[in-house]
Amino acid sequence: MNHPASILQSVTAELDAETSALVDQMAASLGISPAAYAADAIRRAVAREAAFVASAQVGIDELDRGEAIPHAVVMRDLDAMIARYEARCRT
Repeated sequence: MNHPASILQSVTAELDAETSALVDQMAASLGISPAAYAADAIRRAVAREAAFVASAQVGIDELDRGEAIPHAVVMRDLDAMIARYEARCRT
């Protein structure tokens, strides 16, 4: 992805030799520079982390609103599901 030069920022990271070689190998296989590969990898990692945090926040918000299902209820329902599955497997 190309960005105007005025909004680019450099990041420096120390990599061990094995990781550096993997970055070089992956970049070469994609026909891009190691720097471009690293930038894309960072973008993808940050996007995954942001999605995880947002998902966790949904659960936190539900808890704050008192919308949680009590553990005992979850376990009761899970035990019932397992019992039904086991009964089907025995027939």
